[in-house]
Amino acid sequence: MTSNLELAQRLLREHKAGDRFRSTEPGVATLDDAYKVQADLVGLVKGDRNTSQAGYKIGLTSLRMQAMCGIDQPVAGVMFADSVHKTGATLALSEFTHLGLEFEIAVRLKRDLGPEEWPFDTAAIQRSVDAITPAIELIDDRHADYRSLDVKALVADNAWSAGLVVGEFHKAWPDLISAVGIVRANGEIVDQGFGRDVLGHPFNPLIWLANRLVGQQKTLRAGELISTGSLVTTRFPTIGGEYNFEIEGLGCVELRLQR
Repeated sequence: MTSNLELAQRLLREHKAGDRFRSTEPGVATLDDAYKVQADLVGLVKGDRNTSQAGYKIGLTSLRMQAMCGIDQPVAGVMFADSVHKTGATLALSEFTHLGLEFEIAVRLKRDLGPEEWPFDTAAIQRSVDAITPAIELIDDRHADYRSLDVKALVADNAWSAGLVVGEFHKAWPDLISAVGIVRANGEIVDQGFGRDVLGHPFNPLIWLANRLVGQQKTLRAGELISTGSLVTTRFPTIGGEYNFEIEGLGCVELRLQR
């Protein structure tokens, strides 16, 4: 039987080779097993790239994204420090096997969320958020077949986490339920959504993540970044261009892509 570490080692090799994502992972029996494989993969990536953990990404937090992937629950992955970029960053499509862009609200924590406060509720999370920002999450789905996508395979592969572009952080923010998020590509509006599209409120995925991590004997730490899930469906750019994501009352974040 293949061990979790062996599966993680294979995933790392596939990432480096640009191999197509396997939509199912027969060696992973349960979702908890998938997160164990993910943990081993994260450890391998840290060592391979000499980087550290910057925080977490939460995916599939809107009905639109769940419908797109055929999965009915959120997923989480780890973000790495060497793949967090400031607004205005220029990235090359060639750095990724198949780049996807997701348009989100990211938060920065001001205190740890440990087991002594578990389970967490809305009030605890609101006390724990230091600042928020518009963000563009980078995913690399390695040309996944969404028609047969299995949540365990997605989780084991670190939820396709490939980076985050962050705007200016704000310590005060508007009503996020009604806040409009507008996506522009080369100056043209291509999609929009609302904060409420993310599990009713962008902080609700954070509650889910904090509670899940305690169950895994892990803790969200002060200073970590958490991307809370896309307000709209993923966009897959094929040529260079400029992408802008603006959230009402929070400003915008910008990304330039080149071949």
